Amino acid sequence: MKITDLMIDPRSLGSKLWLVDVAPAYEYKDNRRTDTILGYRYAVAMPEKGLDKINVRIDGERQMEAPEGYVEVRFDNLEVFIYWGQGQPQVGAKATGIHLVNAKS
Repeated sequence: MKITDLMIDPRSLGSKLWLVDVAPAYEYKDNRRTDTILGYRYAVAMPEKGLDKINVRIDGERQMEAPEGYVEVRFDNLEVFIYWGQGQPQVGAKATGIHLVNAKS
């Protein structure tokens, strides 16, 4: 079995996810970035994991703007996986949707 075949339970990220940034996810061809935007990467901090961050990619149109500070969010169909990058295993995530949980007061 390859390490990239392992499935990771999304609950291992913690029960709260804080959106801190949004950036375009570009298409790559021959290891070079093109100008084609395939979707967006939503950077979330995990307060139950010492505020470590993970990027969650959602293909298609931008579903949420980057907040000032942070907002709590939840994802539709969140998948966490391992991929090989920079010569070592990395943790990645993808989803089909993102939603606001609560607005900060």
